[in-house]
Amino acid sequence: MRVIAGSAGGIRLAVPVTGVRPTMDRVKGAIFSSLGDRVVGARVLDLFAGTGALGIEALSRGAVSALFVEENRTAAMAIEQNFIRTRLRGAVKIREVFAFLESAQSAKAFDVIFADPPYEKTKAGGEFTRLLLHNQKLIDLLGSDGVFVLEKRPEEQLLGTGLWNVARQRRYGATEVLFLEQAPPATAVAADTG
Repeated sequence: MRVIAGSAGGIRLAVPVTGVRPTMDRVKGAIFSSLGDRVVGARVLDLFAGTGALGIEALSRGAVSALFVEENRTAAMAIEQNFIRTRLRGAVKIREVFAFLESAQSAKAFDVIFADPPYEKTKAGGEFTRLLLHNQKLIDLLGSDGVFVLEKRPEEQLLGTGLWNVARQRRYGATEVLFLEQAPPATAVAADTG
């Protein structure tokens, strides 16, 4: 796994032996190709950050800041190692993602939010993607022109929430990537990806 482009392009990233499922370079490349110049100057939030590959790629390509949220301490240490390797800077918060969202105070703080949640269910039995798509705090953190990039299993069917519009949807083998934008309140369209 490496940084694909930008100031840290080609640098290999540290990956913990267990506890994470990193985004493949091919998928990461496709995500950033789709985002294009939206990353330049962006404030980025990387949820379920794992190795930090998505946020670090954004920093390498010109994002002004990145906050990485990851509850696995070993993965958080890998993110810190990757800052040293790439000579990029970001902030790491070791916290469970939904606890972070519940306590987050900064409205409209981010231009791009990445989420690559575990494919298995939460400890309470819910699906991470469904919980994210129904989370009002997540919407509150995204700037009005921002984009939420969500990775999920292609076979996982998501019912519309009325909170998001699907701007783009792509499948890459065992991964599907949704590019979501906040639905206007009066004309909210269900984000039905089935």
